[in-house]
Amino acid sequence: MKKFFVFVFIIGLISCSKSWENDFNQANELLKQNKIEEAVSEFSKIAESGDKNFSPKALIQLATIYQNKMDKSISASESADKAQFYFRTVYDKYPENPDAPKALFMSAFILANELNKYDEATKTYNLFLEKFPNHELAASAKQELEYIGLSPEEILKKKMAQQ
Repeated sequence: MKKFFVFVFIIGLISCSKSWENDFNQANELLKQNKIEEAVSEFSKIAESGDKNFSPKALIQLATIYQNKMDKSISASESADKAQFYFRTVYDKYPENPDAPKALFMSAFILANELNKYDEATKTYNLFLEKFPNHELAASAKQELEYIGLSPEEILKKKMAQQ
């Protein structure tokens, strides 16, 4: 009898995962059709489900939608804020997910370069370097920290002085 319940439980998990996969594919199709509001709604439902496979993917899709300013009903700064939030949520809720390092980096990048929240960006870059010191984006994070808050002219001056 115990084996039967385990079997039913496993079948239930597989069914839920398949359902989230179908929903995720449908949301991507809506996105391709430029039905942004509907896609956001679907991705949000998936993100809120807590499914360890599809929630992080949906969060990244939401972050990408807002990073690319596809939702024309909100301002550019609101869009950047939402993108940063969704990228950070991937790391906070799913730190073991393969996309977590890139999502944390992107959160810091948006904080620094779009929202001008330099203190928060510095903390986030430092967290990235602490958690993922050997990641392919570690060198970029170090460089971002070195030039955080500087104008292009100031960066150029700093680079020229170092040579």
